[in-house]
Amino acid sequence: MNKQLLLTATVTLGIGLAGGYWLAQQPKQESAVQPAEGRKPLFYRSAMNPSVTSPVPTKDAMGMDYVPVYTEDNAPKQPKILFYRNPMNPSVTSPVPAKDNMGMDYLPVYAEDETQKDASAGTVKIDAATVQNIGVRTARAKKTLLSHVVRAVGRVAYDEEHIVRLHPKTEGWIETLRADKTGQLVKKNEELLSIYSPQLVASQQEYVLAINNLKVLERSPIEDIRRGAEDLVKSSRERLKLLDVPEHQLHELTDSRAIKKSLHIHTPADGIVINIGAREGQYVTPETELYMIADLSKIWVYAEIYEYELPWVKEGDPVDMQLAGIPGRTFKGHLTFIYPYAEAKTRTIKVRLAFDNPGLLLKPDMFAEVTILAGKQVDAIVIPSEAVVRSGAHTQVFVVRAPGKFEPRPVTVGLASNGDVSILQGLDADEEVVTSAQFLIDSESKLNEATSKMLEPSATPASEPTRLQTEQGAHRHD
Repeated sequence: MNKQLLLTATVTLGIGLAGGYWLAQQPKQESAVQPAEGRKPLFYRSAMNPSVTSPVPTKDAMGMDYVPVYTEDNAPKQPKILFYRNPMNPSVTSPVPAKDNMGMDYLPVYAEDETQKDASAGTVKIDAATVQNIGVRTARAKKTLLSHVVRAVGRVAYDEEHIVRLHPKTEGWIETLRADKTGQLVKKNEELLSIYSPQLVASQQEYVLAINNLKVLERSPIEDIRRGAEDLVKSSRERLKLLDVPEHQLHELTDSRAIKKSLHIHTPADGIVINIGAREGQYVTPETELYMIADLSKIWVYAEIYEYELPWVKEGDPVDMQLAGIPGRTFKGHLTFIYPYAEAKTRTIKVRLAFDNPGLLLKPDMFAEVTILAGKQVDAIVIPSEAVVRSGAHTQVFVVRAPGKFEPRPVTVGLASNGDVSILQGLDADEEVVTSAQFLIDSESKLNEATSKMLEPSATPASEPTRLQTEQGAHRHD
């Protein structure tokens, strides 16, 4: 039995030695991936399927070695530490790790990466999920024509340049009043009234005597006498004209030489009688206003605009007008005058518009809706009005510097129109600005700015306790 066991052990040993010799003769083959020298892998990952891992070295079905995964592969790169700062007093710094008097470690201050070097102190970084949750929307600044339409309520009024106030040139009594109703339409040179005036009768008599005298002296051989008679006729006729005696009555008086008791007064222009100041039989003087006549072929419209609309409008701007009393009709006019003062109660500025009035459809004191087609500002940088953040005396926008990175930018705003505002300074065309949730970003920006100011290293040399703390920190680290 012992011989049989000995024989079996001898055979097994021989086979083992033969196999070892054969393996020793074969060329050595190293694995495709060897663990790094001095580094211990966390686990091994399939080269073809990274989700498949193994705690020990192994191969996949194709015979490929699993790839070792080390701790540093997934760790984020730490930025360079510039210095260390006292957590209780940020103005106290140290070039090496140290502790304060209370045993608290100084906080490391890291160098900014390249993307942060040109960012302002209030720049905000927000991850993509938060940007979506708070509803951040953006828009691009564009260079375009910025136009504005001013809408206001207007009141139709008389054209003051076409109002006639008629007074007698002499004292007398009204005998006949032909235009005796307010609102009556009268035509130019139409007879309005007849007046008896002793002065007019006397002037007629002088004129007739001058004509008769000229008739006698026109053949006088003395030139001065003839010229004097002619001058007397001219002066007496001119006196009647100055007293508003109509031309046809002068011709009739010249031909008939019959003195009339009363003379007629005619209207000097077309229009509507809007006031009658005397009645038949009334004694009038040059101070008496007999008629007020307004020509309604042209009318004025008064409208009031707000102060912020004043930079847009100018004289000559076209105007459209619509009235509830004349539906479906749009009247075309223009802005003729901007009053040089503001209304104290309403803080508005009155403007005057002029319109033609065909058919006399526009009547004074009617209310109208007017649209002033204001001018345009050419080549303005325009952004939505909601993108502008106004805080006290400062006006700023948030510019998108990178995905999730927003920089506050002070700007100078210009005119605003139709939900847009022009930027005079601080923004270039095609830059992207935040249009919503910017007040949340503004709060974070102010916090970042205040923190960065507080964390700025002091320009003055460190105090004696700081140097002592630095030395202590250095000895501790040694």
